[in-house]
Amino acid sequence: MATNAGLSSKYKLNDIAFWGLRAAVGVIFIAHGIPKLNPGFSGFLSSIGMPPEAQIPIALLEIVGGTVLIVGVLSRISAAMLSMNMIGAIFVVREASSLTGDGGYELDLILLAACLVIIVAGPGKVSISHVVKKIPRFLH
Repeated sequence: MATNAGLSSKYKLNDIAFWGLRAAVGVIFIAHGIPKLNPGFSGFLSSIGMPPEAQIPIALLEIVGGTVLIVGVLSRISAAMLSMNMIGAIFVVREASSLTGDGGYELDLILLAACLVIIVAGPGKVSISHVVKKIPRFLH
């Protein structure tokens, strides 16, 4: 009996730790998405050859995507979209030129890796998707 209790608490810590990963990634995306609502970001997009009209969709993707990661609903879909965003950041914005230093893409790469883990693992037990059992699995 004692073994089962130990395993149960171990898995609870895993669930909490996984929520911590989702929450940290979500907060980072929100923190980076809010400044992208500034009109100056559209000028930056123009300077790297992207249409300035992409400003609002990119900002909303990071803000809304980060929020749904934190609460744990549509986690796989948002993580997939944020993964594409990070691939764009690495190859279009940073031009995959340097892993570290000024203009380095190390943060983008770790966010991409975290999003890929969320896609594979799903939202976990500390999530709205787990609490609301009627949400179809493919929307987790």
